Amino acid sequence: MSQTKSIDPKAIAVSDLHQLLLSAVAPRPIALASTLDHKGHVNLSPFSFFNVFSANPPILIFSPARRGRDNTTKHTFENVKEKGEVVINIVNHAMVEQMSLSSTEYEKEVNEFVKAGFTQVPSDTITPPRVGEAPVSFECTVDKIIELGNEGGAGNLVISRIARIHLNTDYLGENGKLDTQKLDLVARMGESWYCRASGNALFEIPKPIFNKGIGVDQLPKHVLQSNMLTGNHLGRLGNMEQLPTKESIEILKKSTEISAVLTLEDTTQKRNQLHKYALASIEKNDLKRALCILFCLD
Repeated sequence: MSQTKSIDPKAIAVSDLHQLLLSAVAPRPIALASTLDHKGHVNLSPFSFFNVFSANPPILIFSPARRGRDNTTKHTFENVKEKGEVVINIVNHAMVEQMSLSSTEYEKEVNEFVKAGFTQVPSDTITPPRVGEAPVSFECTVDKIIELGNEGGAGNLVISRIARIHLNTDYLGENGKLDTQKLDLVARMGESWYCRASGNALFEIPKPIFNKGIGVDQLPKHVLQSNMLTGNHLGRLGNMEQLPTKESIEILKKSTEISAVLTLEDTTQKRNQLHKYALASIEKNDLKRALCILFCLD
């Protein structure tokens, strides 16, 4: 049995708490925010305290936190307070190194578009430019800024209302919608780590909102003690809409494969063999058969 280490966030240094949070709450999408100050200086900087929070109205929120080392605020935060506008550019793998370079804390008058080698494209509805290389860009007006504290490490929630969306057509599928595989998005982890949402890292899970699953509690008790079937396997089976019928279970029991297992005298061996067969069916996405196999022991 694993043990748990409990921490009082007030009992550790802010820098340690910051790193703990970044490692634990991940992966996080990245908002590459482009802004202007009142003198027209362009700023570009990435933030991983970011997500979408509403579709109607369309709202994105990101948080340029106060610096922990000296409690100063970032140029992006100062600019959105001055101008009330921001372009949130989405980051994918093709631009991740340039995005990282743009996080360098250059002087206020330095244009990170130029330093990072990004293309500066005029926006349609607001004054800050967007990143030409981004797969998606959101022109936003700032609805509200919520300052969460006045000490180093405190976040500043920039509640941004989407005014215009730009989609790079290279990342659209045949249906005209964004294609997750083509997007090849990246996300922020703890320390210097990132992750890439493509290839084998992507997988699909049926949404329970579309059906009412039977629940893990309805599975046979021996399944919960399995050393082969993981919590993910149980969750997938629990998402099935119906328990197997008595007729289907009886038919399966008479099959050559299952009947041979049921004749075994050792209960543990019998259970493990059925779990093995069920696992093979799950991996083939034949969930009805897997569920039937597990009920053969009841």
